[in-house]
Amino acid sequence: MPKAPPSTPATYEAALEELEQLIAQIESGQMPLEQMLAGYERGAQLLAFCRSKLDAVDQQIKVLDEGTLKPWTQE
Repeated sequence: MPKAPPSTPATYEAALEELEQLIAQIESGQMPLEQMLAGYERGAQLLAFCRSKLDAVDQQIKVLDEGTLKPWTQE
C-alpha cells in the first residue's frame, strides 16, 4: 500500500519547524539512505513552501508601500 503524499503545512511557522526537525535528523547520520532521500525530497517541498510564503509577504509589503520599499528603522 503506497504512502499518502505529505500534507501541505498549515503555516510558514509549521513548515519551518518541520524543516528544522528534518535537517537535524538528516545531519545526525542515523537515517537509512532511502529515508534520507525521502527526507531530502520533503525538505525541498518545505523550502519551496516557505519561499512562496515569503515572496507573497514581500509582494504585499511592496503594494502597501506603493511599490517603493522604505528603509526599516527601529523606533
